[in-house]
Amino acid sequence: MIRTLAVTRDHQAVIGLPLEALNIEDYAWVWVDFVAPVPEESALLESYFQFHPLAVEDCLHMIQRPKLDYYGKVQFLVLHGLDPVTLEAMEVDFFLSSTLLVSFHMSPLPEVEEAWKRVCDQAQKGKITENGTTFAAYTVMDKLVDQYFPSLFAIEDELADIESQSAEESLESLMQQVFQLRSKLLKLRRTIVPMRDLLYRVVNSQHVQRHGHQAYFLDVYDHLLKLTDMIEADREMTSDLRDSYISLNSNRMNNIMKTLTVITTIFMPLTLIAGIYGMNFEKMPELDWPFGYAAVLLLMLLLGGSMVLWFLRRGWFK
Repeated sequence: MIRTLAVTRDHQAVIGLPLEALNIEDYAWVWVDFVAPVPEESALLESYFQFHPLAVEDCLHMIQRPKLDYYGKVQFLVLHGLDPVTLEAMEVDFFLSSTLLVSFHMSPLPEVEEAWKRVCDQAQKGKITENGTTFAAYTVMDKLVDQYFPSLFAIEDELADIESQSAEESLESLMQQVFQLRSKLLKLRRTIVPMRDLLYRVVNSQHVQRHGHQAYFLDVYDHLLKLTDMIEADREMTSDLRDSYISLNSNRMNNIMKTLTVITTIFMPLTLIAGIYGMNFEKMPELDWPFGYAAVLLLMLLLGGSMVLWFLRRGWFK
């Protein structure tokens, strides 16, 4: 599907004009949105708009890293939206000039839909008198970036739940949840950090500075900086939780090994005595002694008890 928004030089909005009836030079600015285009519609990027073949190729071969390229007077931007369920990146491509914005995305995106409605509403009210394509591009970027926040807030809520339930759940379950959260944070980071770097390039580009558009994109860049800081803080928190659980697990294992070692050490001399008297020699002095059995049992009891007391004094049972 292809939809169009054209604004005349006297600030009148024309929505839904077919491409064959659209003469871009007759309007102050135009936004053309390609929504899940079929191959015939995608071919118009090169045949109708005459965009650079390399930029068109990047549009058709998903998914590219967020970037900014210049092709004459046209800026080509690759942006990433976010699937709130899978946290996978969803590409949105821009061809941006002073009078034309062409957005291209292979699947419908709620963020682009919201931006389209907002820009059309503002254009119909005559509130976009200049920098129309820049405002439209900023609106889409802002909606895409705003969609990152709910996903990150949901992860932070899961982190808070893990901390509150740490005394109730098993260590294995907690560790599994922590690693799942780290995997989600990694997916977010792969999307947000390249977007932050892209907005840094956009803010510092000569085109933006020359036309005084920095205020728009600085707003989006500030949001991305905040998101990056939140991700790094959450990753550090999950690292601390992971290290704490690993230390706790190691401590438990050490206590178990210490207990088994103490038990084994106590029974070693008792086993030695039992082994000596289990030998098949006929002439052993204690075998004919009436109190030999009781004496050996008492010796073993005293030996085991003295070792337990010695371990207690050394603090091995703490």
